[in-house]
Amino acid sequence: MSRHAQKRVVITGIGVRAPGGVGTTAFWDLLTAGRTATRTISLFDAAPFRSRIAAEIDFDPIGEGLSPQQASTYDRATQLALVCTREALKDSGLDPAESNPERTGVSIGTAVGCTTSLDREYERVSEGGSHWLVDHTLAVEQLFDYFVPTSISREVAWEVGAEGPVTVVSTGCTSGLDAVGHGTELIRDGRADVVVCGATDAPISPITLACFDAIKATSANNDDPAHASRPFDRNRDGFVLGEGSAVFVLEELSAARRRGAHAYAEIRGFATRSNAFHMTGLKPDGREMAEAITAALNEARRTGEDLHYINAHGSGTRQNDRHETAAFKRSLGRRAYDVPVSSIKSMIGHSLGAIGSLELAASALAIEHGVIPPTANYAEPDPECDLDYVPNVAREQRVDTVLSVGSGFGGFQSAAVLARPETSS
Repeated sequence: MSRHAQKRVVITGIGVRAPGGVGTTAFWDLLTAGRTATRTISLFDAAPFRSRIAAEIDFDPIGEGLSPQQASTYDRATQLALVCTREALKDSGLDPAESNPERTGVSIGTAVGCTTSLDREYERVSEGGSHWLVDHTLAVEQLFDYFVPTSISREVAWEVGAEGPVTVVSTGCTSGLDAVGHGTELIRDGRADVVVCGATDAPISPITLACFDAIKATSANNDDPAHASRPFDRNRDGFVLGEGSAVFVLEELSAARRRGAHAYAEIRGFATRSNAFHMTGLKPDGREMAEAITAALNEARRTGEDLHYINAHGSGTRQNDRHETAAFKRSLGRRAYDVPVSSIKSMIGHSLGAIGSLELAASALAIEHGVIPPTANYAEPDPECDLDYVPNVAREQRVDTVLSVGSGFGGFQSAAVLARPETSS
């Protein structure tokens, strides 16, 4: 199918669970107010760790409408995905009972799957890690589901009655972008009419903290957690772990219009690249991310001149911030200095595979409301990062086209272009 003949894919429903509030409205209110939701970890005793801060969600599964069984047996990441799916469906006005189940797909991203439950169950079967040979009889019967991350996309599929393509995408911290990119292609290629897609991760657990402590990737600013996540700031010292989920309902534009649905944004372009270089290392020239950006813009039939906002990966590590800034300059040239750039990780932390979808939600809402979220905690410019990072205060302006990018362990670099539907051609 030629690029010009491709079906146009729009977002008609958004569901969000993120630190700092419940639902999409609370998420957007926090971002536009420039508030931070990073704090000392309360989910377990983090005293033994180097980094003891995170962006946690005050999440009550029963209060969110899950059954007692779902609350007691599903992993936290699955629970977050389910409540976001319900919110996205309600927001879209789409009734699954009126959709063709064989033409409904699911694409859910996750970096670490059911880590919270796996960590808990290992402690149980090994009696706190004291036994090398574990006692499997102590494990819960849901342990297999925790091992297999497709259990998350399965539960979402059951929730919406999807009998079409159902998959899980796990590409590290680009999972949330890549899952939506895959969902877009399912509709463009004619394999589905509706796709429920997005990502979820609940990685705030001892094993995750230990892993990032080992490579010193997370901030150790434990005395001031509210200001610990400082993307692009000269004094940044690593990212702050987070958790969350964002789920979207995607439809073909003409079908959405026929049923009178509201379209937040059109997904105009998507591309992903791998640097085939290093598990965690990034070259300072930003070439791989720049190639993903260029490919996504080309697919969208847009140039840097069309961009009104860049939602950055902006993790707050020196390596990433330098790589990303170079990528914007490499792909956009002088235009990179004129386009506002910001990182919402400064406010809600880095939820690994989920963050790409949360950033897409922020991008769609920026188009919807004409507001660019700020980069919080930005106090001292870094000479190596010299773009317009929208410091601390949201900026009101018309936003028609947004570039959202992600960078993931394993060398993954992804980019998506969202546009206001009525201005798309």
